[in-house]
Amino acid sequence: MTAILGAVCGVFTSADQDYLVQARQMQALSLAVHIPLVCFGIAFPAMVLFCEWRYLRTGDLVFRTLARRWSKVMLALFAVGVVTGTILSFELGLLWPAFMASFGNVFGLGFTLEGFSFFIEAIFIAIYVYGWDRLPPRLHLLSGIPVVIAGVTGSLFVISVNGWMNHPGGFELRQGHALDAHPWSALFGNSYFWHEFVHMYFAGYIVAGFLIAATYAWGFLRGRWGRYQRTALTIALSAAAIAAPLQVVIGDWAARDVANEQPTKLAALEGLGPTTRGAPEHLLGWYDGHHVGYGIEIPRLLSLLAFHDPNATVEGLDAVPVQDRPPVNVERFAFQTMVGIGTLLALLGAVYLYVRLRHRRLPSSRWFYRAVVLAGPLSVIALIAGWITTEVGRQPWIVYRIMRTSQAVTGAAGIPVGYGTLVAVYLGLAGGVGWLLLRFSRVPLEADRDG
Repeated sequence: MTAILGAVCGVFTSADQDYLVQARQMQALSLAVHIPLVCFGIAFPAMVLFCEWRYLRTGDLVFRTLARRWSKVMLALFAVGVVTGTILSFELGLLWPAFMASFGNVFGLGFTLEGFSFFIEAIFIAIYVYGWDRLPPRLHLLSGIPVVIAGVTGSLFVISVNGWMNHPGGFELRQGHALDAHPWSALFGNSYFWHEFVHMYFAGYIVAGFLIAATYAWGFLRGRWGRYQRTALTIALSAAAIAAPLQVVIGDWAARDVANEQPTKLAALEGLGPTTRGAPEHLLGWYDGHHVGYGIEIPRLLSLLAFHDPNATVEGLDAVPVQDRPPVNVERFAFQTMVGIGTLLALLGAVYLYVRLRHRRLPSSRWFYRAVVLAGPLSVIALIAGWITTEVGRQPWIVYRIMRTSQAVTGAAGIPVGYGTLVAVYLGLAGGVGWLLLRFSRVPLEADRDG
C-alpha cells in the first residue's frame, strides 16, 4: 500500500518549499478569524427571526426592539465575513496553486454554489435590515427566511469541499490531474461531509449563543438587568444550552468515522504508537515518539469509544512511515482542548436547562453568570481547536493520501510580506468591528423601539 501511495504522489511536482510554514500559518490565521463569523452566519439570523416572530405573535415590543438591534449587528458581522471570506478564497489560489490546478474541476462546484448562497444572503440581508418600517410586518419577516437558509447552505457547500479533502473520491487521477470528475458524488457522497456539517451547524449555535449570552451576563454582573437584557440572554443561552449537550453525541459519530476512514489521525489524537487490541485512552500527558508519558491511562477506553467494543484493535502510528504522520502533540492538545471545553459547556447548558425547565426562571447565582461570561471566549477556543484537530490531523496531506501539502504550496516569493499585511488587515478589522459594536450598544433602547 505504501508503494502505491508513493507512486501516486510521485506524479506531483513539488514547488519551492521556502515558504511552506508561512503559507500554512497564513491559511490558519485566516481560518481562525473567519470561522467564528461563519458561526454567526449559521445561527444568528435564526435568532433574529425568532425574535421578530415572537413580536408578531405577542405584540411585545421588547422582541421587536431586540430583533431590530440584533439585525444591525448581523449586518456588520456579515460585512466583515465578506472581507475575511474573500481573503480565504484568494489564498486558496495564491498559496496552493497546484491543489487548485489539479482538483479544481472536482470541488469547484462547491465554491460556485457557495457564491450563489452569498449573493442571496447579501441581497436579502439588506432588504431585511433596511426594510424595517418600509415593508408590511409579515412580508418583512418572510424577507429574513432566505438569510437563514443562505447562511446554512453557504457553510454547507464549503464544508462539503473539506469533507472531500478528508475522504477524496469522485474522479480518476491521471498524470497528476483529476479527470472524469463527478462533483456531486465527490462533494456529497463522501462519508466525512455529513458529520462535519452537522458538527459545524451545532457549533454555530454554541459559539453564537454563548458569545451573545456572555455580553448580557457581563451586563448582569454590572447591574444591568432589565427585561430587555433578560429576554436577550434567555434566547441566546437557550440556543447554546440545547446545542452543547447534543454536540457530545455528534462528536461520538465523528470520532467513529475518523476511526474507520483516517486511523492515523485517530492514533495521533490519542498518541497511540503501536497497533493495540483493547487500546487505552490517555488523558493529558505528552507523546515522546513512542508512547504517552505523564498521562492518566484508562484501560480499553479508546477501543470502546472508537468502535463501541472494548476489545477492538486500534491501528497505531507505527502502521505508517514517520513522514506520513501528523504532529502528534499538536493534535492531542487541540483535541483534548476541544473535548474538555465542550464537556464544560455541555454541563453549563444542562444546568441552565434544568433551572429553566424545573423552576421556570433564570439562574440567580452570580457564579453562574461568571461562568457564562467565560463560556463565550471558551466556545471560540473550542471551535478553533476543533478545526485544528480536523485539518492538522490530515497532515501531511492536503488531499488525504493523494496530494501532500508540500506539493500544493506556491513557489512564489513574497509570502512574509503578505503575511504581515494580512495581520495588519485583521487587526484593523477587529478594531473596526469593536468600535461599531460599541456604538450599537450605546444607542438607547428607545431609538430602536420607536424607530
